[in-house]
Amino acid sequence: MYLPKHFAARDRAAVEAFVDDAGAADLVTFDGTKPVASLIPVIWDRPARAVDGSGAGENGHGRLLGHLALANPQWRSAGRQTVALAIVHGPQAYVSPSWYPSTARHGKVVPTWNYVSVHFTGRLTIHRDPEWIRDVVSALTARHEAGRPSRWRVSDAPGDFIDGQLRAIVGVEVAIEKVEAKEKLNQNRHAEDRAGAVAGLRHEPGPGPASIADLMTRLPPPRR
Repeated sequence: MYLPKHFAARDRAAVEAFVDDAGAADLVTFDGTKPVASLIPVIWDRPARAVDGSGAGENGHGRLLGHLALANPQWRSAGRQTVALAIVHGPQAYVSPSWYPSTARHGKVVPTWNYVSVHFTGRLTIHRDPEWIRDVVSALTARHEAGRPSRWRVSDAPGDFIDGQLRAIVGVEVAIEKVEAKEKLNQNRHAEDRAGAVAGLRHEPGPGPASIADLMTRLPPPRR
């Protein structure tokens, strides 16, 4: 990831919460001839609360756990030394120079694109053990069913049906070697330009601009 210092996310707790809330990542690998990618549900299994009580990953970052369809050819190209990239996307939005007060003064401005993204890099392991896969699926289900008035549990379905479903997927484990978190939110602009961008984003359609504006207002005061 291209990560200038002023765009690097520094609040680890906020990064963890962002990944937990997103709940999915693009898993990117190389099949020997080309890059391949799949969007998969994931859990960031940090050492303090590992799903199966093991696996701190590289550098203490923990693991990303998820699953792929058995019919998805991506997993078949993964070997013992395969390094995967997992990309967690956040909100994003176009930022118009017309929102900057500095545009009227000197005109030396250009459009930009604001966004939040986290990249995980690490060794990929594919799991075929049904119980390992069941544990991950159960953890994913418990997370997304939490707080619902009528929670669904894996054990609610017939056992033989679940067994068949588990045979149709493979487990994914990325032992995280590097975490790169980027918040590109106009930190390189003066205070008045950032305020102008926030105001402009508030009038844009769709959820992305509003979410980016909210994130920009939570940043430390910009340079003046």
